[in-house]
Amino acid sequence: MKLYSYFRSSASYRVRIALQLKGLPYEVVPVHLLNDGGQQFSPDYRKLNPDALVPVLIDEAAETTAAISQSMAIIEYLEEAYSQSPLMPPRPVDRAFVRSLALSIACEIHPLNNLRVLRYLVKELKVSDEDKSAWYRHWCESGLASVEAALSRDPRVGTYCFGETPTLADCFLIPQVANAQRFNCDLSNMPTIMRIHQACIGLDPFIKAAPQSQPDAE
Repeated sequence: MKLYSYFRSSASYRVRIALQLKGLPYEVVPVHLLNDGGQQFSPDYRKLNPDALVPVLIDEAAETTAAISQSMAIIEYLEEAYSQSPLMPPRPVDRAFVRSLALSIACEIHPLNNLRVLRYLVKELKVSDEDKSAWYRHWCESGLASVEAALSRDPRVGTYCFGETPTLADCFLIPQVANAQRFNCDLSNMPTIMRIHQACIGLDPFIKAAPQSQPDAE
């Protein structure tokens, strides 16, 4: 497998965690989102993903080799194609709970705070760096507060987001916490999230998937 990835991209980070948890070998192909005006905008990369976003996965062992984009689609593909170390629980109602946690991050937090949005705020709307960071913190903190509420009241939550084994939800939560910490978000009122975060980051798959462990880390 080849994973087109940027070390600091939380979406790429999610997929790296999933690949590591499932024990699937892969090659990282770095795509620097800032250098050269953004390598994701190059004609060759746009052939892989017209949206000019990371990550993209190519599984050369698949029956039909194709570029798969969007982190949720990539991880669900891995879950369906490779049965080892499942990232989803067996019961449909529990799978829905895990997906809802992941989607709260992927759909409610990340779209407001991704690089494209932050660039638009600064370059087109002339927002100051200080106000840009305030924007980021507001949406990240309010979104994670909702995730904290869901986690803190559900009896299915264990050491990890669901029970005693990391799932799809943890693949999404840990990169979002990393971003929150990088932007100095206030996570002091999120004890469940931080407990789960602490449990995850000590595991070998999460260590290997972390931004600082990547070949393009700066």
